[in-house]
Amino acid sequence: MGLFEELKAACAAEWSSYTEHDFVSQLGAGTLPLESFKHYLAQDYLFLIHFARAYALAAYKSESVADIRAASTTLARIVDETSMHLRYCEDWGLTPQQVEAMPEAKANMAYTRFVLEAGMAGDLLDLCVALAPCVVGYAEIGQALAAERHDDHPYRNWIGTYSSSEYQDVGRSAVARLDELMTRRGGPGRLTGLTETFRRATRLEADFWQMGLNRVL
Repeated sequence: MGLFEELKAACAAEWSSYTEHDFVSQLGAGTLPLESFKHYLAQDYLFLIHFARAYALAAYKSESVADIRAASTTLARIVDETSMHLRYCEDWGLTPQQVEAMPEAKANMAYTRFVLEAGMAGDLLDLCVALAPCVVGYAEIGQALAAERHDDHPYRNWIGTYSSSEYQDVGRSAVARLDELMTRRGGPGRLTGLTETFRRATRLEADFWQMGLNRVL
């Protein structure tokens, strides 16, 4: 069993609460209120900014040119994604000015700052474990919802993004990365701390869904 599967098994209740959250279920069924989806989209843009910062931190925490290259490649992709995200928001009636002026929700701050803190206090493995629920979780959710996607599904593009072969590759790469880092930087003594980081990050991801569902700041 690889590190990700070990962490997921140790945090099975939290993982289910996250990946099977009411926000996800309603999104998959196409019944999620539009205002909840729009609130989530705007907050997700703000989240991406801090996600990019986390990969800049990953480059700083790297110990080899290969690690720096991997982190910088992801960072560049996320920065490009922010522009695409703003265009996607416009499709839902949210102007870039509205999105950029949106106050950051408490659930957003809690999760993104936790990830950055985990990375600053620990090493590259700690940071990647804190990021894993987002990176790998979205791939798992996208794959699970793929069968519900149809031509008139209101959220078909979102499902298509995370069920795509490209994003599934991102998820698989993140899992493989965890195994590689565990081999280089880990050991039995680290598992307890890594599990707690993964558990807290997964709970905070579920809180992010709830923030979207409740439309709260």
